[in-house]
Amino acid sequence: MSSSPNGDNVTITLGVEEELFLVDPDSRDLLSDPDPRIFEACGEAAGGQKIVHEFLRSQIETNTAVHDSVAGVREGLKAARRLVVEAAQAHGAAVIGASTHPFAAWEAQLPTPKDRYHQFASTYQETVRRLVICGMHVHAGFGDFDTRVRVMTALRRYLPLFIGLSASSPFGASRESGFKCNRLNLFEAMPRTSIPGPLNSRAEYEALVGEYQRMTFITDGSEIWWDIRPSHKFPTVELRICDTCPAIEDAMCIVALYASLIRMLARRDREGTLHPEPPTEIIVENKWLAQRYGLLAFLGDTRRGGRIDIADQLEELVDELAEDARALGCEQELRHSLTIVREGSSADRQLDLYRLRLVEGASKDEALREVVDLLVSETGADLEGASPNQS
Repeated sequence: MSSSPNGDNVTITLGVEEELFLVDPDSRDLLSDPDPRIFEACGEAAGGQKIVHEFLRSQIETNTAVHDSVAGVREGLKAARRLVVEAAQAHGAAVIGASTHPFAAWEAQLPTPKDRYHQFASTYQETVRRLVICGMHVHAGFGDFDTRVRVMTALRRYLPLFIGLSASSPFGASRESGFKCNRLNLFEAMPRTSIPGPLNSRAEYEALVGEYQRMTFITDGSEIWWDIRPSHKFPTVELRICDTCPAIEDAMCIVALYASLIRMLARRDREGTLHPEPPTEIIVENKWLAQRYGLLAFLGDTRRGGRIDIADQLEELVDELAEDARALGCEQELRHSLTIVREGSSADRQLDLYRLRLVEGASKDEALREVVDLLVSETGADLEGASPNQS
């Protein structure tokens, strides 16, 4: 995928999973039992993409093909999203790419009738029934298993930045949650979530999975739901911490930042120059700050001590990653992170519109419905020219 000026080759493959909501165009509420022809139409036309059911019937998940460039991911992501948007429109639904719905009630949702989901509901009870949330997962394939585990560990300190940039879940139960990323508050009621501890090899990871299995907590690694993990199915490291981004440009910024960080950290791993790991507890503290305040967070500075504005940290990081972004052909996508800082995340846009409409005299329900309209508009924007047969 890329070649650095000193001749070192770093090959990275990328793929993205997006979880989306299906909504009623009239009520703007979630469709608890959408027309099954939406899924049938997606399956017939998917081409290089894969469209699947999720835990709730009101959700739909897109999976891009594997790409060897950030530009390829863009086309795959657009093609998959366009496929879902057009199928939904043809069968009485609209689509929002956000991690929570502003006012949908979890009690009204219906699970997808699959054995795996039935087992989840039986085991986790109300914890999983309350998970009316969507997320964006980015897979990156590179190096051998040991390298991927070490780079995964080195990536942990940067995870709060991904929360700030992708945040799209400020509402819960028809009210402001007080968090820019409320999705993680809900998800972390589940076991085996949040930031993993430091791991240095495949052997360490597999020993931990083996302990879980010996105690019959899990059947395999797919039931470890960390914010970042070695994929159980693919030879990749899976970034799972991000909210779903309604704007394609915001989603592509996440992909570019992730790929650029991997390229830099894989090189440092090869050179033996990775920075010492900060305590996991400090990373978790920074994560909470990013969930709560988004792009206004002042994080703990894991390099120099003290606190640092998340905006300043991102500006420093963009400069640090400039060479890697050039090699990957994603300089524009990486620099879009600074635009998000300046103009706000999806969570900021949702809250700004909601508060403005209240000031202008709208009722709370009217304002929340307009937030859904904003999300529908952003999710369906900039999809022209995308073909489902992208691969």
